[in-house]
Amino acid sequence: MNQSTAIQHPHYPHLFQSLDLGFTQLKNRAIMGSMHVGLEEEKQGFEKLAAYFEARADGGCALMVTGGVSPNIKGWLKPLGMRLTKSSQARQHRVVTDAVHKHDSKICLQILHAGRYGYHPFCVAPSAIKSPISPFKPSALSHRQVLKTIKHFVRCASLAQEAGYDGIEIMGSEGYLINQFIAQRTNHRKDQWGGSYENRIRFPLEIVKQVRAAVGREFIIIFRLSMLDLVEKGSTWEEVVILAKALEAEGVNIINTGIGWHEARVPTIATLVPRGGFHWVTKRLMGEVSIPLITSNRINTPEIAEEILANGSADLVSMARPFLADPAFMKKAQASTPEEINTCIACNQACLDHVFSNKRASCLVNPRACHEYELPAISEKAKQSKKVAVIGGGPAGLSAACVAAERGHQVTLYERADELGGQFNLAMRIPGKQEFAETLRYFKQQLKRLNVQVKVATEVDEALLTRESFDHVILASGVQARQIKVKGFEDDARVLSYTQSILNPDQVGQNVAIIGAGGIGFDVAELLLKAESNPNSNRTDDDLKDYLDEWGVDQEYQQRGGLKAPESHAPQRQIYLLQRSSGKLGAKLGKTTGWIHRAQLKKGQVEMLSEVSYEHLSEQGLHIKVKEQERILEVDHIVVCAGQTSQRSLETCLQKLNQEYSVIGGALKAGEIDAKRAIAEGQKVALAL
Repeated sequence: MNQSTAIQHPHYPHLFQSLDLGFTQLKNRAIMGSMHVGLEEEKQGFEKLAAYFEARADGGCALMVTGGVSPNIKGWLKPLGMRLTKSSQARQHRVVTDAVHKHDSKICLQILHAGRYGYHPFCVAPSAIKSPISPFKPSALSHRQVLKTIKHFVRCASLAQEAGYDGIEIMGSEGYLINQFIAQRTNHRKDQWGGSYENRIRFPLEIVKQVRAAVGREFIIIFRLSMLDLVEKGSTWEEVVILAKALEAEGVNIINTGIGWHEARVPTIATLVPRGGFHWVTKRLMGEVSIPLITSNRINTPEIAEEILANGSADLVSMARPFLADPAFMKKAQASTPEEINTCIACNQACLDHVFSNKRASCLVNPRACHEYELPAISEKAKQSKKVAVIGGGPAGLSAACVAAERGHQVTLYERADELGGQFNLAMRIPGKQEFAETLRYFKQQLKRLNVQVKVATEVDEALLTRESFDHVILASGVQARQIKVKGFEDDARVLSYTQSILNPDQVGQNVAIIGAGGIGFDVAELLLKAESNPNSNRTDDDLKDYLDEWGVDQEYQQRGGLKAPESHAPQRQIYLLQRSSGKLGAKLGKTTGWIHRAQLKKGQVEMLSEVSYEHLSEQGLHIKVKEQERILEVDHIVVCAGQTSQRSLETCLQKLNQEYSVIGGALKAGEIDAKRAIAEGQKVALAL
């Protein structure tokens, strides 16, 4: 469809404008960015990938980019990772490309050479400089090996064309091999592939030149350009522009925005990053080249996407995890029902954390993600409609109620509190976790759409269960805070639960001891470090400036890599974070976000102590022993974050009534509060009804 004849969407005219590349068209401006999801190497992996990508194509995404595929063994991210080196492998990809093309969507294969990020002993790089995030020191590529690697990129691109892909994306950012050639940080070569900037960009330009010659003009080449390295000795802005123009001259059709290296100490995709937090980088390049530019990172609603496109920050928007959260993102936006989109909350708990643990990726808010091949569609009706009670309106109960109702069951949801949400009502109050409110918004909208009877401020008892006579009861009654016994804690107003401190942070004193250094302990510490926290505040330009200043990102781009000195502020409180066990505090936090939380507390001058025993509380303060050394913490309050226990008191009643029931979420297993498991269990039990 030609742009000039496109029918303008009433709410998102820029997002739903087609894009004409001359030899092919994209039906809208939404790209599903590359994500490695772990299906690539599994048994029946291509069939699983086909189902995964087809769901997003059917949902209206214009173009998708696969996870990174290596052009040779040395470019593997890890041993036995996916590579494309021969025609027999290309034929296996046909099931994926055919599935996507059934829905008028495009798909590009990303060619990724890990370079020194390869998690194996035979990794290679421009120079033999070890990465801080990999245990293996790479071998430096010889001149002959550089030429051979270029040929391998070309071979991979030609095989992608043979496999039916509409194009390729050449991964030139995030600190992988091509980026390693470009940056002074990692390229210490003295030959024609190193030294001057002209020499350092010779490698990517030669790849593009030879790929274009091999695949012809009617094949999409996207180059993912690191527009903001966020590491020392990264590229300057002037160098970024030089490379972008050279890439256009060599035949690149689209330039995608890459932000930050994996070793950068700046969070770029976590929840605390303001929505659309890096569109300004792409906007700087608009007008410098004439080919379309894609912007990326933390774009999770059609409103944000539309705003970015409308203000001229980019020609296309890349939304990777948002399509993981809701495959029908674009279809719902096109129908002008954005409230029904299951919004990505950028938690990384089931996507990136899984991938970095060598597990299949999924999504906290959409457990069916990456399991489309095995799991039935939620909309598939059950063989028999049942009368179902869901007891508990936290994440587990909300998930179970919505899926059960979607499958045709008559569902009543009971919640003893005055509002739905459970632990999510606490989570969304934590600075950087405001997005959790979106999940509650989504679930509440689904309950309304599916006509689920919702009864809040209602205690379920034997009389109610007897009167209603349910076919099945789902017990999702959640958790309660675990109490600890320390002399002096009883009836002392200085001792608070984590719930009390999260709901009323302004009533917590200036000197605080937090008992328990799990996820909740870190959350409470981060909340109390901030002067104020409003979970319902909208993101503003001030939020972006505060974020960039706090983490040392130079929006003026005066320094290499876009870095500047982070701003520091005197902490609002003196906080002590305590744990009984030995070892690093926060060791069990998420792989991709744990370092961020630890950095936040370090900046807030939180004193973190392990091997603590709690002796007693006196007027002086909290008496403790740290590795057998006595100490008194003169604190105004003690916040207890010592875990939770399951609330299952109703189970005895269910057994007495011989009621068929299931237990899910925190009621099944307390431990650390785990929304990922809770939502998945809710879906699983509802699918089994």
